[in-house]
Amino acid sequence: MKLKILSVIAITTFSFSMFAQKQVEVNLKLRDGSIVSGTSSISDISLVTDFGKLIIPTKNVSSIKVGIPGDKAVYDKAKSYLSQLGNSNEELKKGAYEELVKLGIKAIPAVSDFINDPKNTIEYSGEYTPDNALNELKSNGNVDDFTDGKDIIDIDGQYTIGGNYEFSKLDVKTEYGNLSIPKEKIKSIDVMFINTDGANELNFKLLASKNISSNTNGGWLKTGVMLKTGQRFSITATGEVVIASLSNQKYHPDGSYESATGEKYPTTTDEYSSTTTYPSYGNVVYKIGETSTSTLKAGAKFNGTAASSGMLYISIYETVYNASNTGSYSVKVSLK
Repeated sequence: MKLKILSVIAITTFSFSMFAQKQVEVNLKLRDGSIVSGTSSISDISLVTDFGKLIIPTKNVSSIKVGIPGDKAVYDKAKSYLSQLGNSNEELKKGAYEELVKLGIKAIPAVSDFINDPKNTIEYSGEYTPDNALNELKSNGNVDDFTDGKDIIDIDGQYTIGGNYEFSKLDVKTEYGNLSIPKEKIKSIDVMFINTDGANELNFKLLASKNISSNTNGGWLKTGVMLKTGQRFSITATGEVVIASLSNQKYHPDGSYESATGEKYPTTTDEYSSTTTYPSYGNVVYKIGETSTSTLKAGAKFNGTAASSGMLYISIYETVYNASNTGSYSVKVSLK
């Protein structure tokens, strides 16, 4: 009996640690066009896909594109109202139509399925039709034709996967107070993981095919490292990348490179003295804060202090992005 009790305790402890909430910075785009920024606590994401359930660590989530939330009770109600739209009684049709529209965004899947069902051979006429109901539901809920029925999770800015991420609302702490925002009001969530494990060193990989400073679609890698003004930190990097936009030359983090014919060119600045913050091609670069316009050189070895507070982002410097780039840099960030 004691062994069974200990097993239950162990399983409970594992489950708690696995799904413990993580502190993140979030930037929400709402369906009405509003933007909400702040901090929130999110557990590792349990995503139900067509191939089974996945547990995605919060720290690996870059963004969440919220699909149309499902609700079985709403779905069943919508089907009931839809069945009445073929009635010859105009008042009955009007009442069913109005009740259907009141169900809101959650009724969209039911209406879409109903319209696309080949078994539905009824020809509708007049104002109170399934197609008009669908258009009104989308208009009222600010849902465009490109909205997916599934929630789309972007992982590490490199992979996406769709499924059902079950949550009813998201609690966000903003500078103006705490907000509790229903899922159906949210269009997308940008997630920035806040590292709180106390680790002094963290390792990252910059992919030349993705993490280029001029790539506007995920070119900057968010490290999850939150810096404070004046805090000392260091960045060291090794590796080799081939940059297609620069005649397929091989570059290293310090800016040295080798031409396609094999001729080698050393770096033109002293990485250890940090004589300039302006980067050269192939350098590892950093910025503090997602919206910062400062692209600062780290190179192969950097030691310095944070000029501002915010999350640390890193990338490979090049003014033109080409997805044909190959290779990667291994980057270590150390906090003082």
